[in-house]
Amino acid sequence: MARQPVRVYADTFVFGGVFDDEFSKPSRRFFDQVSQGRYRLVISPLVEEELVGAPERVRELLDEVSSDADIVPLPNEATELQARYLAAGIVSEGASDDALHVAIATVTDCSVIVSWNFRHIVHFSRIPLYNGVNASEGYRQIAIHAPSAVIEHEDEEV
Repeated sequence: MARQPVRVYADTFVFGGVFDDEFSKPSRRFFDQVSQGRYRLVISPLVEEELVGAPERVRELLDEVSSDADIVPLPNEATELQARYLAAGIVSEGASDDALHVAIATVTDCSVIVSWNFRHIVHFSRIPLYNGVNASEGYRQIAIHAPSAVIEHEDEEV
């Protein structure tokens, strides 16, 4: 019996990372593994909105991977959870969209959110705070990682 692919929410930084020298290799590998069916990509309207002004090649990547992704709506529960994150002081109002990415991934039942945003999302002091609020609001914990920590490497045995 084949295992179901893990639902992974990718924020905007991962799309841009494909074209960034520092993040290109693991970002490309992540999207390759999505296309191979190892992960079920989840994208929100927030990602689409944030990429409207991105370079054309980033928008083309979004269009390319969207055909194989779950594009989830922006549920009211996500904005409510975002407000809880802000009230808890996990991030400031200026980073509210980052909190919304985490909230969307959480309420749409993703197992993982991947991001290159080490300031507001993938940060050792914020991850337990996000999950603490999730637990207090009745949601399960979500794994928060950089794509490099999620991808399967060629030299690995499964």
